[in-house]
Amino acid sequence: MSRIGRLPISLPTGVSVEVAGQQVSVKGPRGRLSQEIPASVSVSLSGNTLVVARNGEDRQSRSMHGLARSLLQNLVAGVTQGHSRTLEINGVGYRVELRKRYLVFSLGYSHPIFFEIPEGVDARVENPTRLTVAGLDRQLVGATAAKIRSFRPPEPYKGKGVKYVDEVIRRKEGKSGAR
Repeated sequence: MSRIGRLPISLPTGVSVEVAGQQVSVKGPRGRLSQEIPASVSVSLSGNTLVVARNGEDRQSRSMHGLARSLLQNLVAGVTQGHSRTLEINGVGYRVELRKRYLVFSLGYSHPIFFEIPEGVDARVENPTRLTVAGLDRQLVGATAAKIRSFRPPEPYKGKGVKYVDEVIRRKEGKSGAR
């Protein structure tokens, strides 16, 4: 039995769930999200809890059990408190600014990088070197933060680039040749 999949999801007050076949919709105080659940897993609503059960004991059903439960838990957390990722920009002259629905990055290239913020995601520039990406959908927030990080990933010698705030960059020593 999946350790994650067997745990029931308790629904906070103000959250309603609709299960229509394999489509699960969650509505809460911050908005509405829906997710398609794999066919090898079934979802049932009993009172104030959501229970995920697998339909068989084959490898596919076992692997989808915990995944489906985690996806539904992310939906419930998204409509109640939301998800966010904070990015930090390190480097001399590296900065970000917000212009309407675009983020403009100066990351040491010969040109600025313009990034359009996707629908369903909010970006907040706290200072020129700190950026917070927030939204209801955890997958969309994570994909947006990963795309921003990919513009200039942190390098291991000086640590310059775009990194997550909680990310630890393993530093290399560099050359120690001529003395």
